[in-house]
Amino acid sequence: MNNTVLISEDLYYIGASDFRLALFENVYPVKNGASYNSYLLKDEKTVLFDTVDHAVEERFFENLVSALGGRKLDYLVVHHVEPDHSSCIQRVIREFADVKVVTSQKAALMLSAYFGFDEKQATIVKAGDTLSTGKHTLRFFAAPMVHWPEVLMSFDEYSGTLFTADAFGSFGAIEGDLFAKWQQFERDMLDEARRYYFNIVGKYGVQVQNALKGVRDLPIRTVCPLHGQIWKEEFGYFLEKYDLWSSYAPEERGVVIFCGSVYGHTLNAAEILATALAGKGVPVKVYDTSKTEISYLLAEAFRYSHVVFAAATYNAGIFVNVERLIADLKAHNFQNRKYSLIESGSWAPQSGKLMEAELSALKNMQKVGETVSMLASVKAETVEKINALAEAIAKEFSH
Repeated sequence: MNNTVLISEDLYYIGASDFRLALFENVYPVKNGASYNSYLLKDEKTVLFDTVDHAVEERFFENLVSALGGRKLDYLVVHHVEPDHSSCIQRVIREFADVKVVTSQKAALMLSAYFGFDEKQATIVKAGDTLSTGKHTLRFFAAPMVHWPEVLMSFDEYSGTLFTADAFGSFGAIEGDLFAKWQQFERDMLDEARRYYFNIVGKYGVQVQNALKGVRDLPIRTVCPLHGQIWKEEFGYFLEKYDLWSSYAPEERGVVIFCGSVYGHTLNAAEILATALAGKGVPVKVYDTSKTEISYLLAEAFRYSHVVFAAATYNAGIFVNVERLIADLKAHNFQNRKYSLIESGSWAPQSGKLMEAELSALKNMQKVGETVSMLASVKAETVEKINALAEAIAKEFSH
């Protein structure tokens, strides 16, 4: 049975959620699935904005047919070709033979590569082009690498609706309420939105900033992303988050400690440091990298101003999960942070200098304090070094 929602005058939500999805993009664990958003505009001409993943295909088509109410489909606007938004395009073209596909040149080529679509049949638009559907006029904006190179955004000048592709999205299915309210969003969804941003889009902060410049001054009243809830009056809250995140500035002043420990001694050192910092009034969180999935760790690293890596030496290198985290941070353009190091080893600690070599090569990274080095287990002299490091970090928070 169809499940459509009227968003605003002439505009309907016709997407669906996959509550059973366990891995987003077959990589990122999701606690409560994901939504695949699609929209239908019913003006003198009808416009479908993107499709959905095959997982919710039947519900999508029930929604589409119901919302059309017997009318033909005139346009399909493809903002983003990633298959979780384009998998149903072939079926749309089969069932609505007269539909015109409107998209970017690069997207048309990618549709051809994925689905054998003849790009010559597409109506190609670029930044600044418009499409009139009657009283509504769509204006297109290029948003390359947010997070694929072909991405478009579009703005309905009549209703003030911005269609943002994957920008301003979030992990998680839609649990009834289609519209975001900032207080509830901050409480229930912000962590997943942050994790979505930094893992999916975060590498391309410069491109996100460029896209924001293009739409920042628009008279936006509604924001329709391809994942997650729709934003209305309180969108400024989320826009500020995106502006901050894409500038690579810390969201919160605090310390996050990432620990990789084999038999618990390195974790013991990390806990001692955390206790010392907390005692000095410094906000601090500790994560065992062997327990917490890496996408959560990456989002937390970008969240905080100060990062501590505590790693055992493993095969003469960095403990594997800390090494993987640093590599993932590097791949996502981690920068503008202050970092500290704890290393351990049963006979020859090596992880500290290896971590420093990786982190010091990143943009605008500053080391705080001396590397705490320990042999085998925590000793009295180790605690002295940890307390000295805690003092050095705490000074960062005294001004």
